[in-house]
Amino acid sequence: MENRALLVGVTGITGSNLADQLIAKGWTTFGLARNPPKNSKNLHPVAADLLDLENLKIALKEVSPTHVYITTWMRQDSEAENIRVNSLMIRNLLEALAPYQSVQHVALVTGLKHYLGPFEAYAKEGFLPETPLRESQPRLDLENFYYAQEDEVYAAAARDGFTWSMHRPHTIIGKAVGNLMNLGTTLAVFASICKATGKPFQWPGSAAQWNGLSDVTDVSVLAAHLIWASTTEAAQNEAFNVINGDFFRWKWLWNKLAESFGIEAIGFDGTIHPLEEQMSEDAAIWKKIASENGLQESDLNQLASPWHTDLDLGRPIEVMTDMSKSRKLGFTLYQSTEGSFYDLFEKLRADRLIP
Repeated sequence: MENRALLVGVTGITGSNLADQLIAKGWTTFGLARNPPKNSKNLHPVAADLLDLENLKIALKEVSPTHVYITTWMRQDSEAENIRVNSLMIRNLLEALAPYQSVQHVALVTGLKHYLGPFEAYAKEGFLPETPLRESQPRLDLENFYYAQEDEVYAAAARDGFTWSMHRPHTIIGKAVGNLMNLGTTLAVFASICKATGKPFQWPGSAAQWNGLSDVTDVSVLAAHLIWASTTEAAQNEAFNVINGDFFRWKWLWNKLAESFGIEAIGFDGTIHPLEEQMSEDAAIWKKIASENGLQESDLNQLASPWHTDLDLGRPIEVMTDMSKSRKLGFTLYQSTEGSFYDLFEKLRADRLIP
């Protein structure tokens, strides 16, 4: 039977890059989103609303995927609403696919909030897990929409007989526009504004993040990991951390990023300087930069997500992730984190998204 992938969230940072890898491997690939790209070569667009079960049933009628990759979520105002909405999305999706009995595997992308807690508690004092983070660590005694999403997959797998895999990346580094969580592009835009205006490239986060060990996940590594786990028998019905495979300290990387833009870095000075505050007046400045440099996107909010970058860089603990489980089962792909950022900056310049 041919591999037929249904990629849910195809316009996002993970989904768009996963689509490229699946298509390159010769998979018949369907990309689901409210407004999927219609001119992407070899991608079959599926326009659907995950919150509308009847709409999904109609949209998925002719798809019959063997593999489903869920790479999207909808941010709400509270964790209770995050749970309600994001679990409903998955429940609707798998219910709409159930009658066809074509699904062999479902892969769900979540993240390290599995260990750190939801946004309201995000690694605050009192919710500090032991690092390195390992898949064997139990769930926190907190409401968490990642747990609700997982439970929907488990329930549907028991009902329909497919296998599953859970993928928990750290901060994802890769190119996307209009993404809710995009630290790499946010820092690229911030550095570009600093260079154009002379504003300091000021470290926005905590002392723990500045001095401690950290890691990130290149989107190409995550995409390869999703395909590997969904096609490797030993990886079925398992949860996995996914990172590049190296560790770094931000006090080293921050200077490297500044050097790549030809600006001077200012490190931790004893105070947190949230990026959301530093960039609060930058929308008009970015429009001017975009106009003067012929950039493709003049809306700062389509490129930068400082609120999420602040959550990552403001944690009161260092965060590093153990990936031994995947290594033992045969996934050996490695990516230099410094290279991840430089590759992203090159792509953003080539696509005229930053000067």
